[in-house]
Amino acid sequence: MTATMTDAPPPAAPKADTRAPKGRSTGQLLILAAGALMLVAAVRVVTGANQLDSAGQVGAALGLAVPIGLAGLAGLWSERAGVVNIGLEGMMILGTFGAGWIGWQSSPWLGLLCGIGFGVLGGLVHAVATVTFGVDHIVSGVAVNLLALGATQYLAKLFFANGKATEAGGNPKQSPPVDSLPHVTVPGLSDALQAVEKHHWFLISDLAGILGGLITNLSVVTVLAVLLFVGSWWLLWRTPFGLRLRSCGENPIAAESLGVNVFQYKYVAVAVSGGLAGLGGAFLALVTSHTYLEGQTGGRGYIGLAAMIFGNWRPGGVAMGAALFGYSDALQLRNGGTTVHALLLLLVVLLVVLAGWKLYRTALWQGAISLIVGALVLVWYLFTDEVPSDFVGATPYVVTLLVLSLSAQRLRMPKADGMRYRKGQGK
Repeated sequence: MTATMTDAPPPAAPKADTRAPKGRSTGQLLILAAGALMLVAAVRVVTGANQLDSAGQVGAALGLAVPIGLAGLAGLWSERAGVVNIGLEGMMILGTFGAGWIGWQSSPWLGLLCGIGFGVLGGLVHAVATVTFGVDHIVSGVAVNLLALGATQYLAKLFFANGKATEAGGNPKQSPPVDSLPHVTVPGLSDALQAVEKHHWFLISDLAGILGGLITNLSVVTVLAVLLFVGSWWLLWRTPFGLRLRSCGENPIAAESLGVNVFQYKYVAVAVSGGLAGLGGAFLALVTSHTYLEGQTGGRGYIGLAAMIFGNWRPGGVAMGAALFGYSDALQLRNGGTTVHALLLLLVVLLVVLAGWKLYRTALWQGAISLIVGALVLVWYLFTDEVPSDFVGATPYVVTLLVLSLSAQRLRMPKADGMRYRKGQGK
């Protein structure tokens, strides 16, 4: 009888380590969230930066976090199956073009589907190169990025520079405008939260602003993205399909010895990865700008990879990382210099807490460095009133580097991530 993943493995076969790393309990996460909210509220009151957690700021951050989060979730699917996907940026570019191309000619819904389809196409190209032909994953991903950029530039000149498209507002670098997708607002509750936020009460108004930003003027794609995160967690960690897929990223030889079609699962994972990245690109074209624009991804595929690493290859962590990067990106759109200046005080507190923890763990050098950096940031805060606009524009990338450097010690990627695999190795 053929062995399955639920059968006891034969003695000679290595066992796949598919166990997820231990995380914090729900109670610990709630305590951390409450502490973070109180800290932000205190900084808002001290600095007077009411935009710090206003509904507008939270809504803008959520809109900017969605494409980053979808890119991070796309990377998670691929890497959980053992395929490194550096080509997320290119798949997002394909998604933006597909959504803009079909969206203006028919409907934004068809444009959304086309953006996903173009992303799947990019994912399949990456899968053929890495899974079937054994090309180095990094080389293949870079090639996908370059091919996607060149192909969309050529196709944009071909389809958006003709008479009909030009009359509708297109040109070689952008598509004609696309109709808007529906938005969702919780009636009554949204207005009530907005009224509470205007009083600027400590903690209460902060909570009202955050909740108001999460339920006001949401795109249907944002709601879909939330459902995709929940569905991905359930599918990958609560079903036999997810167990088999993750085993391909941990120990494909053991997985194959137990009857898993490793090639098939890798193909499925990378195709889903491309579709999610394409959806992120379609979000940019249909929701953010209502048109395809050359270069509109702006490196979000790479930031999505950083969010995935920060999240330790887990959907909840990816969502948190995307929210952090989206929030930092939104700062430059809403009175960024003043708000970022207020965040310097928050950074001082966090550095002092980090220094205390490192000193408690007898990591003297790290604790001392954290204290010195905290002192320098405090001096910067006390002797300035606003952060220069150039630095505000670089905030998302600075946050990316800081987060990765601080979280690098607790990361555990899938053991077989990026390794070449040949069919039959488990027999």
